[in-house]
Amino acid sequence: MWTEVRQRRWRQTLRCGEACSCLTVVQAVTSSESHGPATLGVEGIEKQERRVNSQTGKGVPASSRPAAKPLLGVPSGTLFSSGTVAFDSLVYLTRSSLVQDCDLEFLISLNKKPEEWKGMSSVKLCSVKLNDGFFMPMLGFGTSAPNKVAKSEVEEAVMRAIDVGYRHFDSAYLYLNEEEIGRAIRKKITDGSVKREDIFYTSKVWGTFLRPELVRTSLEISLSKLQLSYVDLYLIHIPIPLKPGEELFPKDEHGELIFDTVDLCATWEAMEKCKDSGLAKSIGVSNFNRKQLERILDKPGLKYKPVCNQVECHPYLNQSKLLEFCKSQDIVLTAYAALGSNSGKEWLSKNNPVLLEDPVLSAIAARHRRTPAQVALRYQLQRGVVALAKSFNEERIRENFQVLDFQLTPEDMESLDSLNRNIRYFVDPLFSRHPDFPFSDEC
Repeated sequence: MWTEVRQRRWRQTLRCGEACSCLTVVQAVTSSESHGPATLGVEGIEKQERRVNSQTGKGVPASSRPAAKPLLGVPSGTLFSSGTVAFDSLVYLTRSSLVQDCDLEFLISLNKKPEEWKGMSSVKLCSVKLNDGFFMPMLGFGTSAPNKVAKSEVEEAVMRAIDVGYRHFDSAYLYLNEEEIGRAIRKKITDGSVKREDIFYTSKVWGTFLRPELVRTSLEISLSKLQLSYVDLYLIHIPIPLKPGEELFPKDEHGELIFDTVDLCATWEAMEKCKDSGLAKSIGVSNFNRKQLERILDKPGLKYKPVCNQVECHPYLNQSKLLEFCKSQDIVLTAYAALGSNSGKEWLSKNNPVLLEDPVLSAIAARHRRTPAQVALRYQLQRGVVALAKSFNEERIRENFQVLDFQLTPEDMESLDSLNRNIRYFVDPLFSRHPDFPFSDEC
């Protein structure tokens, strides 16, 4: 009886639209076995209720309540729940000024045991609702790796990431590792760790397949390597068509890239057919600037809008103008290189500063007793940006996932915003000759 009353009270508090004004993630217990709900007692629960009531202004006339500052800006449809690694966090969800509708769902039950969380859909753990109705986890695991990283390491890293709690995995035809990623996912499905519907998998069509008749072929090649029947998200990797063929970077006798002539609107129509066929649940773009997005959005007969635009994004390149535009169009911005990048890849700029060594970032991390990487990832989540974390180190894979149980202050966010220098780590001058080179414009 007490549990039912407690759950009812909390649901009323969390769902009450008039009282909701901010989002707070509070670490409630460190071990469900020694600090489970039953040991908190009625007094402890009532104390927590009073804390939430004071935050939301429950019981105070609406006209008298001070305007609350949103602690975490999340786009409409963002969904938070405990689960897997984060089952021991009570997630106090209230509505920020950025939340416009009633799409938020609350998958919180205060007396669930850890093993019961495993039965819940992990895709909805801290997820954003896309404009086509599907959900994408806001924290993803990137899999692009330098050639020196063995493919077997990628496979092992993906399995570790699943064990830690990641459910969003980002790869591409270009990365040449989809066979290993598919094998890792299937192993974790076989051992009962996850179900296919728990995994959100993204792939991308490379520039050599941008002719409309080749788009589905590229997707089918990826699915064959993955041994999966569909991808959750399929992206146009770059808005620069390349000569079709076996070479990923076709070049002429002078070492210059050989481009192709393709109407990206026609490519997008082929992407829409992939969605209609069920081979891809959602479709989007990557490395598009505003003008290129508008070209798709303004296309006559547009059937599906891009659900997201995946771009390089970090405190040194915060993409604030592009983010604002994407939000206005109900397009999610996804950040790759959210932690900056090292110089291990041939197309990376070699002389850029190391983001994770930035003194401002390091000082904020020290104040919160977190790593600079955790702060860089949390920065994106609080801006409503989906962040891709990438590491093949077991400890860092685990650390990078632990970003849901602390808050950056408004002052922290302003300091991180001020680091923007429009520095790109991913620059390949070979592409800059193309008229659709996307990085010439600021937005």
